[in-house]
Amino acid sequence: MLIIGSRKLSISLIVFSLLSYSFACTFTIVNNCPYTIWPGTLAGAGTPQLPATGFQLDSGQSIAIPCVPGWSGRMWGRTGCTFDTSGVGSCQTGDCGGRLECDGMGATPPASLFEITLGAGDQKDFYDVSLVDGYNLPLVAVPRGIPSGCNATGCVSNVNMGCPKELQVIGNDEGEGGGEVVGCKSACEAFRQDQYCCSGEFANPSTCQPSFYSTIFKRACPRAYSYAFDDGTSTFTCKANEYNIIFCPDSGMRRPNSALTASPMKERRRNGKIVGMASSATILLPIKISISIIIFTLCF
Repeated sequence: MLIIGSRKLSISLIVFSLLSYSFACTFTIVNNCPYTIWPGTLAGAGTPQLPATGFQLDSGQSIAIPCVPGWSGRMWGRTGCTFDTSGVGSCQTGDCGGRLECDGMGATPPASLFEITLGAGDQKDFYDVSLVDGYNLPLVAVPRGIPSGCNATGCVSNVNMGCPKELQVIGNDEGEGGGEVVGCKSACEAFRQDQYCCSGEFANPSTCQPSFYSTIFKRACPRAYSYAFDDGTSTFTCKANEYNIIFCPDSGMRRPNSALTASPMKERRRNGKIVGMASSATILLPIKISISIIIFTLCF
């Protein structure tokens, strides 16, 4: 499990720990991809930012982030990132204002999103995985810590492999993923037309219908949002005390321009201090079988 030790984040996590009785739940973010990703988080209006808003997560690492009752927001993975020692840089997909810590900035499309609103008191949580802003990584969201099962949701397919040319985002030649498809835009992002964006005269469910492009996303990922009014098959409810958000659950994606390999356990340092360490055996092994079941469920 990843332990983040920067001063700002440590203080936030300590405060959250002291208020543990007011926790609504914990988000456990898992990188099952064979390469490094940089998850980002963004709180919705009226709810506080999580103690971790952006960070590096090497292959096999996981991090547990506590949240308060009624929290609402989204999470995503960034790819192909480079940052300097002050946390300034850029990502090929999912960039949030050129910063390591997103601090209130959302993802630049295309990005696969996990969205959730936690219910207050006995109210249920509402959650989904959305490809409305396009796709960059496969992910699943799995409710845990509940007496009876709730539905997992997500997208386990590698949509980049079947992305139409007009929607493709190609990686920088000099960076990771150079020359390969690293993201798949939504038709709204690619063409900026009301019929694809569900705006203007198409801003209601009766006039905004699935398009040729949204159908591609829906066929690949039946439980994920494919366009703005795709609520019927894409929004789920539960009352859980933990959600696992797993990137590359099938682990069938390879590192761009390299063989399928995983990063060893290693230290991350900032200003000479260790800010994180994790082992690939922390959370992936206990849920390996359940991931296989989830993948089978989401594909049918």
